Amino acid sequence: MDTLIELWETPPAHATALIAGWRQWADGGAVSSELPKYLIEQTHARHIGVLNSDPFYIFQVPGTHALFRPEIKLQDGYRAELREKRNDIYWAENDGRPFVIFLGDEPQLNIARYAHAFFDLAQTLHARRVVALGGVYGHAPHDKDREITCTYSLQRMKDELNEYAVTFSNYEGGVSIGSYLLDRAEKLGIEYVVFYAIVPMFDLTPLSPLLQTLLIEQDHKAWYDVMRRINHLLQLHLDLSDLERASRQLIASFDAKIDDLERALPQVNIRAHLNKLTEGFVEPSFSPLDEVWKKGLGDLFKDL
Repeated sequence: MDTLIELWETPPAHATALIAGWRQWADGGAVSSELPKYLIEQTHARHIGVLNSDPFYIFQVPGTHALFRPEIKLQDGYRAELREKRNDIYWAENDGRPFVIFLGDEPQLNIARYAHAFFDLAQTLHARRVVALGGVYGHAPHDKDREITCTYSLQRMKDELNEYAVTFSNYEGGVSIGSYLLDRAEKLGIEYVVFYAIVPMFDLTPLSPLLQTLLIEQDHKAWYDVMRRINHLLQLHLDLSDLERASRQLIASFDAKIDDLERALPQVNIRAHLNKLTEGFVEPSFSPLDEVWKKGLGDLFKDL
C-alpha cells in the first residue's frame, strides 16, 4: 500500500467500486464536492482513512492573500477550528454491496504522485471500477434531465457506457483532476469513468444592469441524474427517492425565482431569453430496464 495512504480500519470485504469527488475547478452545481457528502450521510459511511495531503498543496503565494492558505476559526483568541486540505476515505455498504467514497481537495502540486496514491488506494481495496464526479455550468434548461458528458479510461468501455444516455466529450483545454486521472487509469488497466453534469447557468446582465448571473449552486437534479447512472452502472441499489423529491423542489423553486424576476422586470421578458439560449436542447432519456419494470409494476398495482 502506498505510504501516503493511512487506513485505521481494515474493510471487512472487497469493495465493489470507488466513487470519487473533489472540491475542485469542475464543480458546477456542487456535483463533485457535495454529492459525495450526501452519499456519505445517506449510507452512514464510516470514515476509515485518509490520503496524506502534505505533498500536494501550496501554503501561500505572495500577493494572493487567502487564495491558498488554510482557514482558521478563532473564538476569543482560541483556535476553535483549522480547516486544511483533506482527502478522506469512507466505507459504505448498501444491500450487501460494499463500496468506497473518496472526497478530497483537488491537488495543486505533485499531481503524478497523487494519481499514483489514488489508484493504489483503489487497488488496495479491490475496487473493480472507479467513478469520478464533476459539474460544468452551461446553457441547460432547468426543468429537463441534465445532459451528462462522459470520459473513460479503456476503449472497450465505450459500448457499455453508450447505453447510459451520455455525451462523449470532445473537450480540449485545461485539465481537471477527474480528467487527469484518465491517463494513469489506462496505464494501470483500471476501469475509470468520469460523469460531468451540465448545470444551468445564465448570464442575465445583457438584459438589464439590475440583473446578475442566474445559476444553481447545488443542483439536486444533476445529482439525481448522475446517481441514476451510477446506481445502475455499479449495481448499488441505492434508494434515490429523496434525491428525486429534491429535484422536483429545485425545479419548482427555480421556476418561482424566474416568475419573481418576470414580475419585477416585465419589459425584459426573461423566459423568452432563457428559451432562446436553450433552444435546440435535446433532453437525454436514460431508462434502464430495472427502472422500467419498477415503474410498470407500480402502475399495475395502482390500477389494481
